[in-house]
Amino acid sequence: MKRSLVVVALIVGLVVSAFIIVLHATGVTLPLEEATMGLLPDKEGTTKVVSVKAQYGLIVLFSVGVAWLVLRSSRRKRLGWPLGILVLELVTVSWVCLLYHVFFQPLPSILAIALAFVTAYSYSSYGGRSRATMAYGLFGGRLSEEQLAALSTGDLAFDEEAKSYETTTVVCDIANKHDLAEEFPPAVVAEMSEKFIRHATESFLKAGAYIDSAGGEGIVAMFGFPAPDSEQAEKATRHALSLLETFETMSSNGADGRTAKFEVHLGISSGTTIVAPVQPEGRRTLLATGEPVELARRFCIANRFYGSRILMGPRTFELTSKNVLARPIDFLSGVDVRERHEIYEPLTLAANATPEQIARRDSFWNGVVLYREKRWGEAYTQFQQACEPGDREDAPLQLYLRRIEPLALHLAMSSDD
Repeated sequence: MKRSLVVVALIVGLVVSAFIIVLHATGVTLPLEEATMGLLPDKEGTTKVVSVKAQYGLIVLFSVGVAWLVLRSSRRKRLGWPLGILVLELVTVSWVCLLYHVFFQPLPSILAIALAFVTAYSYSSYGGRSRATMAYGLFGGRLSEEQLAALSTGDLAFDEEAKSYETTTVVCDIANKHDLAEEFPPAVVAEMSEKFIRHATESFLKAGAYIDSAGGEGIVAMFGFPAPDSEQAEKATRHALSLLETFETMSSNGADGRTAKFEVHLGISSGTTIVAPVQPEGRRTLLATGEPVELARRFCIANRFYGSRILMGPRTFELTSKNVLARPIDFLSGVDVRERHEIYEPLTLAANATPEQIARRDSFWNGVVLYREKRWGEAYTQFQQACEPGDREDAPLQLYLRRIEPLALHLAMSSDD
């Protein structure tokens, strides 16, 4: 298990302190101390001496403090100058104390500073290489360069053990890839898929996500790993909306006409994910498993049926409802067939929503509630009010209208009879 820098600094500092204190207590440093006293003014007039306990307290303080500075710094070699100045200050303090007839031996503290610097520097050099090897071995191509650098320096901690994380998983895929395979030659489909994977992966990395997988079955990105993030659900949903917008822009600007063929779907799910290092076929990698991964993939596929572009689960909706305008779509079975998860469609950021969009969302929401209560006529009226003016097709809304029209018509005919 990786120790935090604070723990490592305490261990290094205390070990160095114990070593210096033992040397001082056994008299090993006495010749050096006498040589140091020779450099100071005559101490015959001193009436007080700094106690051994105070000396030992300073040794511990300097050892732990210097170890922390060295381990925490990304420019350790440059610490030599300020630490050298600190040594000179200790000598100066000892000289000033003599002016007030107080004797303070600076050598033990100086030795603590020097030994703590050497020990912490040696540890950080070895440990830094180990962390960098771990970071690029497990996370190379899966995290942004900034996060990889933080892992390498220890600023971002990661336990190389199986552990549970609260994450939000986003699955992004080409919805119509099978249609593209029938329309274009294999080489063209491969080129289009590669372009999609590259763009989506780079986008997720810039957003701070961990790429669990990227291939023919789409991209699986996780927010909230390896560093816990209380805002991971909102970041994931915001980025899903942004990514969808960039793909739509690419489609409208596709010069060769191929990019315009893309239909991108996304599924988002929040919850507990277990991540564990594994070593299949001799190569260490990470295995992520849990309900969020499974559900996000199901939500992504469910877009094909409802005609939506993005679907998210109830936990994600709960975490993002204040900042994301969303509407309920339907219930979907979970990993356990006895479970049912209400799925929602995020429409836009709440800060960007117009009053008209909010009103249409509310009408759609009321229509769904009335539909579930089998109040067909009232539900049909609400869905009609949710229709957006213009030519833009609202596929989930049209799906509900197709469902409800025969029911509402039958209800009207029954009333006439």
